[in-house]
Amino acid sequence: LPAMERLTAAGVRKIALTNGSQATVEAQLEYAGIAHHFEAMLSVESVRRFKPAPEVYLMASARTDVSIDHMMMVAAHDWDLVGARSVGMQTAFISRPGAVWSPGYGPPDIVGATLGDIADQVIVAASS
Repeated sequence: LPAMERLTAAGVRKIALTNGSQATVEAQLEYAGIAHHFEAMLSVESVRRFKPAPEVYLMASARTDVSIDHMMMVAAHDWDLVGARSVGMQTAFISRPGAVWSPGYGPPDIVGATLGDIADQVIVAASS
């Protein structure tokens, strides 16, 4: 919650993009008490493809009217970030315990141990 609050205060737009159902993502974020920090919650259901298919990330860009090169995917899964990067998104890897970045993928743009670490780096980058 503190990371989401800092990002919101800094004016960083946030969307959720999931391989799960629309109902599930909405319920999960509501239950976590952070749904109000997201301007959109998007599911792959509308494109009938799963991440890391390029169509998923392109759909997020189209639905939010944000150019793909102005978007950043934040995840603890390297495959998800590689999919996002393949269409031109920036990437941020949360290296939580058990999450491993495959060295064959080349480095993500940002790495942090927690969402808070990622948020701090995003806020600094956005203000420069």
